[in-house]
Order: sequence, then C-alpha cells, then structure tokens
Amino acid sequence: MTRARALKETIRARAAKTGERYTTARRHVLKELNPAASGAPKALQAPQAPQAPQAPSKGGLSDAKAIEKTGHDLAYWFDVMDRFGGVEKNHTALTEHLYKKYEVPAWYCQGIVVAYERARGKRAMNQKCDGSFEVSVSKVIAATAPALVKALSDAKQRKRWSANADPVLVKTLEAALKNPESKGFVMKPNGEARYRYKWDGMTVQFNLYPKGPGKTSIVAQQTLPGADAVEPYRALWKAALGALAGAVIAR
Repeated sequence: MTRARALKETIRARAAKTGERYTTARRHVLKELNPAASGAPKALQAPQAPQAPQAPSKGGLSDAKAIEKTGHDLAYWFDVMDRFGGVEKNHTALTEHLYKKYEVPAWYCQGIVVAYERARGKRAMNQKCDGSFEVSVSKVIAATAPALVKALSDAKQRKRWSANADPVLVKTLEAALKNPESKGFVMKPNGEARYRYKWDGMTVQFNLYPKGPGKTSIVAQQTLPGADAVEPYRALWKAALGALAGAVIAR
C-alpha cells in the first residue's frame, strides 16, 4: 500500500469514528503525524521548502477550491468516481452521480469531473466533453458593454483597433456582421451582451459581462478543429482583445 493511500484510509477511519468531515479529520491526523507543526517553537522547526504554485486548471476545479466548496479535496472525489467506474462513464453520468448522490453543487460537479477526466487521460486541456476542442480568451476593459459592442460592430470604430489584429479574424467578423441574416449583438436587460457567428466551420462567440462602473469583461470563445489549433488561435484572440482595449481606453 502506498503512503498516500494509507494516509487516506487513516483519515477516513478517523472521520467514520468521530463523525468529523474529511478535511477536519485530515487536519487532526496530519497534526498527530507531525506534532512539531502545531506545538513546537518556530525556532526548533525545520524550515519548509517553498511550495510550487499550483498550475491553473482552465475549466477543471483546483484542489483548494474543491475543499472550500465541497469539504473534500480532489483525491477524495477522484476515489469516489473511480469506485463508480468513472473511467468508463461519460461526462453526464459522472456529474449526475456527484450531484444526485453526494449533493455537490452543479457548477462544482462540472469542475471536479473535468479535473478527473484530465487526470485519468479521458480529456486533454481545452477539450470539451464531446471530444471537440475550443479556446477561450477573456479581458476586462475599462468601458461599458454598449461601448464595446459599438467598437466591435461599427465599421468606423472597428478601424481604431483592427489594424493591430489578425486581418483574417477582422474580415471574418466584418463579413458575419454584414450578413443579412445576422442579428448582431444581443443585449440583455442585465447589461450583458452576446454574439455568435461562424469562421470556416468553427463557431465564435462573444460574451460581455459588466464588472462594475465603467468596466466590462469580454470573452471570446472559439471551437477548433483540433488540439494543435489551440495556441495559434489563443494568440490571435489575445492580440485582438488587447488592441480593442487599447483603442477604447485611448479615446
């Protein structure tokens, strides 16, 4: 038995005996295994090596957030899904299992399952549950949602930033907006806005979310033909949103 597995079994045994939550039992077990961490003077404790920063999960829930929102770390939930036969189950079955049997909030079910699918090799980074790929780039800009919509959709204002963006990206956006069947940006009563169009068989969607007085988060999402397209298109959208932000702020 590995040390990590033995530790988890010890924690679960304590939790079952005391009725404590897993995280509480884990804290007590770790203190018992390392009493210097809780009682010894700091001068007598060995210096701890700095921990490496946790890599961003990009859609998958982090270990810290899993503990905060569910009371258990990702290892606990991975074990739950392994016992459920998670490697053979699809995304929907896994999220429903966590939601219905363990009452994990729906939003965090998604993040936990994405993290699990990546850890078990069922899903690559930026891969959706249906096997396709997409990239998402966001930026908070010092402008209102209506101002950003106008900067994107009005031809004169678009010239202010389009010279610093990929020309094919700009031409595709222009063509989509000029299409007679296009309804343009949809503004919602809560100040949010949305626009979706096609780019060579791929789908692009803008989502705009107000972030307080005079600030808006703009998110550009695009479906992709494969994993090798992720970084090239990410770079295109980062440059475009950066150019848009510069033009709007400079006015």
